[in-house]
Amino acid sequence: MPRTVQTGAPRGLGQRLAQIRESRLVRQNLTLFAGGLVAGIGGFVYHAIAGRVLGPTTYGQVAFLIAVYSVGTAPALILVVVLARYTATLIARGDAGVRSLMTRTIRLVAIPGLAAVLVTTLIARRVAEFEHLGSALPVLILGFSIALIWQVAIPRGILQGLQRFTSLSLNLGLELVIRTTVVFGLLTAGYAVSGAMAAVFMGLAFCFGLGLFSLRDHFGKSATRVPLRAMFGFSLTAAAGIIGIQVLYNQDVILAEHYLSGHAGGIYGGLNKIGTILFFLTLSVSQVLFPRVVEAVAKEEHPGRILAQSAGILVALGAAALLVFAVVPGLVVGILFGPQFRDATPYVLPVGVIGLALSLDNLLVQFFMAVHDRTFVPILAAACIAEAALIVLFHAGVGQIVGDVLAALLALLVLLSIRCYLLLPHLHAESLGDAPVAV
Repeated sequence: MPRTVQTGAPRGLGQRLAQIRESRLVRQNLTLFAGGLVAGIGGFVYHAIAGRVLGPTTYGQVAFLIAVYSVGTAPALILVVVLARYTATLIARGDAGVRSLMTRTIRLVAIPGLAAVLVTTLIARRVAEFEHLGSALPVLILGFSIALIWQVAIPRGILQGLQRFTSLSLNLGLELVIRTTVVFGLLTAGYAVSGAMAAVFMGLAFCFGLGLFSLRDHFGKSATRVPLRAMFGFSLTAAAGIIGIQVLYNQDVILAEHYLSGHAGGIYGGLNKIGTILFFLTLSVSQVLFPRVVEAVAKEEHPGRILAQSAGILVALGAAALLVFAVVPGLVVGILFGPQFRDATPYVLPVGVIGLALSLDNLLVQFFMAVHDRTFVPILAAACIAEAALIVLFHAGVGQIVGDVLAALLALLVLLSIRCYLLLPHLHAESLGDAPVAV
């Protein structure tokens, strides 16, 4: 008898791939991933241009100002999460309060923004003298930039809550495109540190205008007043989640620099940056997950599938990066830091796993924040303490600290997964009760 050709498996695989391509969640992730990738490359190019044009000494001044700016962006990150959740809840319940939410938040955030500008103006000269900047102007621009990033966070948070990921992706990517283009022109013209900081401000100003333009369809709608007080309770939960994750991927560098030798501390600092590459590479997955989960719970739809699919996408992206780390670790180190960091090569794959574990931890934290389950807060706090304690106790070398961090992050992943398993059957629209209907 002739042998029957089995064709079911290929057709099944083809159908599965077609379903993946047609998946709304996958499309949203790809859209936001593109913007995040452009932003990441733009940030690297910005520093590369500044370093090459200004030289090590003057670039050190830019690096200091950018570090202060990064600290100042923490309130913006919290604001994005708070507004995204509140907006997603309003939309899921059919409330027409986006215009009121946007305008009232802009006015409210303007108050601390003006305070930041005033404080910066008062201390600018002293900061410039302390850091040997030569001029107070870059510090003044820094103050205006911090105030402006708080405003930029408002349309970004609302766009995320509305699930307008194409507009959000453009906003994120174009900020760094503008910044990189402007910094090249200003530095070439001889504006040095002031030019580097002015490029940051101009990129933000462009994206604030772009964000408002992306939300222009809400300007003509009736401004149904929404109660902003409801956001404050969740803002504490959001702050705990965001700050906790930031502590997890920053405190190890500080402790390693303290306990290790100068060379080993520098090697570990480079490894930390390699690990965070994978974290930021997959950050778009949690940004898409957040409003989708809020929407699902508000509509009494089970969010477990969204979480599982998001975790799958994140692992797939992370696995691709880990493959590169495993096959050519020396090339990764050489491209990013040069031959003087070759001692980091044996640890590239383990820190890649650390980056993937941190990404999964962050995904679950974002899920808990979306449903406003505060149980994750003590778990996350315990992980931060455990990571620090392990490094204090075991710091004989770079490899031992890598093991400390990996153990803490994997233990956190297990505990958060258990909490998620216990929580999922009990999620209902009442979980979002802290974000009331517009009045």
